[in-house]
Amino acid sequence: MKFGIIGTGTIGHFHAEAIRSMDGGSLHSVFHPSGEKAAAFAAQFGVKFFSNITEFLADPELEIVTIATPSGAHFDPAHSALSAGKHVICEKPLEITTDRIDQLISTAAAHGKTLAAILNRRFNPAMDAFKVACDAGRFGKITSASCYVKWFRDQAYYDSAAWRGTLALDGGGALMNQGIHTIDALLYLAGPVRSVAASIACLAHERIEVEDIAVATLEFESGARGVIEGSTCSWSQNGHPARVQICGTEGSVFLADETFEVWDFKDEQAQDAAVRNTLMRGNQAALGANDPKAIQFVQHQRNFEEVVNAIHHGREPNTSAKEARKSVALIQAIYQSATNGGVKIIL
Repeated sequence: MKFGIIGTGTIGHFHAEAIRSMDGGSLHSVFHPSGEKAAAFAAQFGVKFFSNITEFLADPELEIVTIATPSGAHFDPAHSALSAGKHVICEKPLEITTDRIDQLISTAAAHGKTLAAILNRRFNPAMDAFKVACDAGRFGKITSASCYVKWFRDQAYYDSAAWRGTLALDGGGALMNQGIHTIDALLYLAGPVRSVAASIACLAHERIEVEDIAVATLEFESGARGVIEGSTCSWSQNGHPARVQICGTEGSVFLADETFEVWDFKDEQAQDAAVRNTLMRGNQAALGANDPKAIQFVQHQRNFEEVVNAIHHGREPNTSAKEARKSVALIQAIYQSATNGGVKIIL
């Protein structure tokens, strides 16, 4: 299938590299309102370029559009692409409110097109093993499920673009921007949350409207309790990995980025030895903890391949809009709780 990208920044380049490496898709075109930026991007990747979005979307060869604009600027291009009869894969968060996501879901359904998100932390061997263990009930009764994203962004990061750190275009800070993939992983593994109480603050940055620290306590529908902690003010020389930790009456697993710190079950199974031999944490660098450009594109590649496969087989992708909505709904509830003094919010 032929892909077109809306956006020529760092994320747009990330999408282009992933698409060029994937099976089942090829990079066809790019759109940016600046003809100069669109042309430069097109020259780098050898594709068609457009500075008029109507002309970009009218191209009959274009089949899938990926959205690589700032978070709060996803709705208009996604809505336009769906309305033009194109499938859409949108960078995280799919949109910064559930209301906007619901409108996009309705538009996709009306035009019979697939709307999917980038949920790239779902696509690595460690996550596959973690998900299999959860679905097989190996934890017994899950009692604790938490995630921690203790990252660092300096002031220059927020000052590098006028939209960074704004509620209108970032939608939030350490959770909505940096932590959302790990929050998605937590929900993917542990299931839905029943209620949340939270506190957020901006402690270490200037001239931003969003949080650089957030802590929330969770009650899951399963009865498990947990914590979400997100930060962009936790300095480290090499960066801390994003962690998801699940414990139950018969097992505990601690995931750090794409490898395990703990893989421990009461009832050993044959596959456990392979996990310990190949997926335990050594001295891997943290992915994107201090430098967002350090993230590898292979998970985006697998994400794109999953969506193409789903389209071909007429099914919903693993990263459907409905899946992407879950983390945004939880983060909205966290912000609502924090804004109201930490009151418990029922989802």
